Amino acid sequence: MRNAALVLGIIGGLIALIVGFFGYGYTEVVRSHAEVGEMFGEVQNPELIRLASFLSPLLAIAGGAMAKIRALWGGVLMLLGGGLMYYAFGFGVFTMFPIGFCLVGGLLALAAGKPDEPKAHF
Repeated sequence: MRNAALVLGIIGGLIALIVGFFGYGYTEVVRSHAEVGEMFGEVQNPELIRLASFLSPLLAIAGGAMAKIRALWGGVLMLLGGGLMYYAFGFGVFTMFPIGFCLVGGLLALAAGKPDEPKAHF
């Protein structure tokens, strides 16, 4: 399960990276050219989109990379990355796979069975 969580987290993070590039780029284009925003739609909260465009792929890739050794931490990071992407971008045709991969990878990492080490996680 840890290997599946690793793969799902990294693939979901890479797809989220592409979505993040376009999300951040669109907020910059709307900021510098107001007529683009009038034509295609304004962004309600550009700071949230920019923050999620950076943090969501970062959390997903880092969580996937950590899933093999620290499954609890990796799973929590992947769940946070998927949740942040859902909160910022919503569930649509371009976000359904990164959100799904991150959430399933996070759940698999949390359900990986035995604890990472005999000591407490924190």
